[in-house]
Order: sequence, then structure tokens, then C-alpha cells
Amino acid sequence: MAAAIAKDRRGKKYDQVLSGARRVFMADGFEGASVDAISKEAGVSKATLYSYFADKRRLFTEVACAECRQQADRAVAEIDLSAPVEQVLRSAAKHTVGFLVSDFAQSIYRVCVAEAARFPELGAEFYDSGPKVVLDVLAPFLDMATDRGELVVHDTKLAAFQFSALCKAEVFDKSVFGVQRDFSQKELDAVIDGAVDMFMARYGVRN
Repeated sequence: MAAAIAKDRRGKKYDQVLSGARRVFMADGFEGASVDAISKEAGVSKATLYSYFADKRRLFTEVACAECRQQADRAVAEIDLSAPVEQVLRSAAKHTVGFLVSDFAQSIYRVCVAEAARFPELGAEFYDSGPKVVLDVLAPFLDMATDRGELVVHDTKLAAFQFSALCKAEVFDKSVFGVQRDFSQKELDAVIDGAVDMFMARYGVRN
């Protein structure tokens, strides 16, 4: 019975609240979004909204984490870890770069920075739900690629962080500072190729 109730509480209306909140947060930002606007957009009463989330911060955190989990799970599911190392890295870079320049990721990042002092749990939960999921898969893969003789990596955790940082080259800073909003596929491919090439130049085994 308890499991059925828990499942019901995270059913259709719960999903409505998250979807409505996501649209409002994307349009108005964290500060500009109101509970009234979110409940109206979601098509639920404020009482229903508060039955799931005690306040706007908790709701925003759940929206951010849910999106990150979906993106991370999709990336992990689509990457064939048995493939050659360069193919795996290219797939990982493609997912990472695409997410980093998305409107949603940029919006979340700005809020995390702006609210770091008053809202420290957001950054931690956002990180655990997205970036850490990918890093936790990438580091063991680097161990496996090293065992296969494709890489020489002594600190795979550090190497995973380094690869993630390479995927941010140019496009992330330009996005977050508002210098450039849209990127061509050619520009994104240049970052992806550069990340893979530089990583392999450092850790790849030369035949």
C-alpha cells in the first residue's frame, strides 16, 4: 500500500508540476518565476504544488536534477563502452558539448553561480545528478581502455575531469558570458575533435 501511494504521489500531476515549472523557469529565471505562474502553467492548484514541494527552491532543484539525470542516462545508454576508445570519447564529447551549450544547462549554471551562497545544495545536487554520473562511467572506462592497451592513464579520475574540461573549450565560456548564443555544427565539431585529439595525444598509445 505504501509503495502504491508513493508511486501515485509521483504520477501524472507530479510530472505536470515539473513540466510546467521547467517552462516557467526557462522563460523567467529562478527569481522571476512565481509559484502562481508555475501552478497556472502546470494546470494544478497551488495546494497540489505545495503537496509535492515545500518551496520554489526545492522545486527548482528537482527540475534541474531531473533534466540532468535524463541527459546523463541518455548519454550513458547511447555510448558503447566496448567500442574503440576514440569512438567512445567522441560520443561522450558530443553529448557533453551539446548539453553544455543548451539553453537549459546555461540557465541552470547561471542560477547555481548566482545563488551559490544562499542555495548551496542546488549546485551539489545538480553536479551529482549530471556531471558526476558521466564521470563515474568515464573513469572506469579509462581503466578498461588502459587494461586493453589503448591508453596509458595512471589517474583515471583526474583524466576524466580533464576530458570534461576539454569539452568546454571556447563554446562554454562564450555561452555563459553571452558572447555567442548559437553555434554551428562545424564549431561544435571542432571542439569535439579537439577534445578527443588532445586527450589521445596525452594518453593514447602510439603504435
